[in-house]
Order: sequence, then structure tokens, then C-alpha cells
Amino acid sequence: MQRIGALREGRENRRRNRVFRLGGTVVGTQAFRIYEGELGVRFSFDQTAQTSDIDIASFERLSIALEDTVSSPLDNVLRDFSFEPAPALDRGKAWRWRQTRNETLVEFLTPSFTEDEPLRPLPALGVHAQSLHHLNYLLAEPILAAVTYRDGVLIQIPRPERFAIHKLIVADRRLDGPDSLKALKDRLQAEFLITVLALDRPDDLQEALEDALSRGKRWRERIKKSINKSPSLQARLGPLT
Repeated sequence: MQRIGALREGRENRRRNRVFRLGGTVVGTQAFRIYEGELGVRFSFDQTAQTSDIDIASFERLSIALEDTVSSPLDNVLRDFSFEPAPALDRGKAWRWRQTRNETLVEFLTPSFTEDEPLRPLPALGVHAQSLHHLNYLLAEPILAAVTYRDGVLIQIPRPERFAIHKLIVADRRLDGPDSLKALKDRLQAEFLITVLALDRPDDLQEALEDALSRGKRWRERIKKSINKSPSLQARLGPLT
């Protein structure tokens, strides 16, 4: 949580940067860890909840429509905390920033609505982002959450039920590439949240699942494959036809 707080350190920086007010949403394992407070549960903090990365996602269209920007360019803020842009194939379009003193990685993401997944600009934040399929589902109706860093930081995270279902999709998608260990981590995070939500917020979970399943054959296939790999998920969600 200190890594997230560092991006917003100090009252003046929080006022000027306005990352989360301008559509930025923390996703990935950092968001997963914050669900402890949101859901009133405790993680064991094994490999499922450990990461040094910070993933921030936003809609490109929202970033344009806001007609507002961070007062201090976000890349300048990152450089103030010893972050440097990681090498990218498209020169001048950095979307990943690595901290030189401890290898923390900040990545900017945005939904892709095309066949490919190119880098896209986020004008409100003053950075580029890697576009990804299925991310629009995750970012729908984000919620506010407090991070206990110094005097507190208010950020945006995805709804936990959408995070859980999205992890099922991502877990299957990673199997198409070299990230099989990350796929296992995705599925374990989904299992944990679905177990909690099935008891605490079953209607929200069912609505999120039905939304994802209604988005097309490929969505259903990916979710079904992840569920079939887990007896726990099959018990909570039932077999998908």
C-alpha cells in the first residue's frame, strides 16, 4: 500500500495530480489486496496477494471527454519518485515505468475496442497506456476505497465481483502465452473472492457473471475453461453450458 501512497504523497500532490478523479482505477493485485477492507476479510498474503507492480487503468474516451488534465504531468511526478520509462517498441510512448531503487513497476492500461491491442493515449493523465481486451468490463462502475497510507489516500478500484469474473477470463487468456504462473495466480484470486462473494454478495456475483457471459461466445469459453479447472469454482458457480 505504501507504493500506491507514494504516487499521491503529500496534500499538495494529491490536489494537483488528481489521478483517480480523472478516471484512473487501480487494478491487478494491488486492488485485490484492498478488498480486505472492502469485504471485511483477511488474506494470508501468500503468493496470491504479493506483487511489486501497480497497474492503473482508465478509459481513453473518458480521458478525452473530461477535457481536464493533471496539473503536473504524471511522468514528471513519476520521475520525482525515481521512476524511469521502461523501453517500449513505440518510441516516445512509454506505458510502463520502473522505479530504479527497488524495481517497482507502474503500468498504465486502457480497454481495447479493436481487433488488436495497440498503445493508446490517456490525455487526462498525460501518459500512454497498453490497450487490452475485456478491460472495459472490469472498469465498469468502479468504487472508492481508502488506502491507509499516512493521512489516508482515496483511490478507485474495480467492483470485487467484476474483478473476480475478469480474473477468470484473464487466467485463460494467459494460457495462450508464457504466463502460466500468472494464470494460476489469477485463478486463485478469483477463487478467493468468489468464495467470499457467494456468501456475502451472491446477487452481485451472479449479476456480474451473467453480464460477462452475455458478451459473446469467446467470453463464455474463457470463463468456462477457468471454472472447469477448479472444483471450488464449479461448486460455487455451477457448470456452464
